[in-house]
Amino acid sequence: MKNKNFFVHIFSNFVIALIITSVLLATSTLNPTRLTSGEGDCVAIYRGNYENNNISFMINVYWGSEYIEPMLDVLKANDIAATFFVGGTWASSNTELLQKIFDDGHEIANHGYYHKDHTRITRERNKEEIYITHQLIKTLLNFDMTLFAPPSGAFNTTTLEVANELGYKTIMWSKDTIDWRDKDSDLVYKRATKNPQNGDLILMHPTEHTLNALQSVIDFYKTNNFNLTVVSNNILN
Repeated sequence: MKNKNFFVHIFSNFVIALIITSVLLATSTLNPTRLTSGEGDCVAIYRGNYENNNISFMINVYWGSEYIEPMLDVLKANDIAATFFVGGTWASSNTELLQKIFDDGHEIANHGYYHKDHTRITRERNKEEIYITHQLIKTLLNFDMTLFAPPSGAFNTTTLEVANELGYKTIMWSKDTIDWRDKDSDLVYKRATKNPQNGDLILMHPTEHTLNALQSVIDFYKTNNFNLTVVSNNILN
């Protein structure tokens, strides 16, 4: 009887594992170069190309303008280009700083206009958030953005479809510094550098503690022979 119960227990665990695996395969696609979720062309990208030793800083900007220029100075001193995902409301109020980011050779990307939760708005509002921001940056910089980072990482199938229709790739991250919550430079450093892998996309924001940790994070990746580049270069197949 004990043996029977033992085998029933093993079999049940095996079935549960198969179910979990099936769900994961149904909702995400793993390939040798990128980690994505979604189907077909409508996917969210969580990591760049595994075959190259590229790392990218993705800096989401809706606030923290006072820390951006000092961050730009650090990046410039190290000859590094980052990707700045800018909110439309921020860009419209900080046109000179936006221009400086662009003139310094950094990549400008789309972070929506009003920082909405894209899972809680209609298809039309999903489209407006991305499209209006795109048109604003096109007007200000004469640059067509192609990368979209959903505010708070909130997206659904509708978001992915709309972004794809507008010619955008939806970008998530593989490392989150959570610098908007934890005001601790040591934590920012640890989260940005833990278990580094080719293609990592490191999420950060313009905060004082991120600024304080930035040089150390750069030094870590340079010492370990990683190439720091913009997101669009990192996700190339």
